Amino acid sequence: MKILTVKNLGGIIKQKRKTDGLTLEEAAAVCGVSYAFLSALENGKETVRLNKVLQVLSCLSIELEANLRTWSGPGKET
Repeated sequence: MKILTVKNLGGIIKQKRKTDGLTLEEAAAVCGVSYAFLSALENGKETVRLNKVLQVLSCLSIELEANLRTWSGPGKET
């Protein structure tokens, strides 16, 4: 699945948490983050800390992959 927004990522995390049968409170405790942080992340808050996002992803067994593409911006020829 392509992740284009923070809201997309939050939705994936929420879906996985629910599939695993965890409440927001349980998942936050298991992942070592606060309830408020996990709630904000699931709701697409754009200012969440990346290290904590990665911690939650790892805890919930969600793999995040980056695919490098060629970029042709200003001053570059295609």
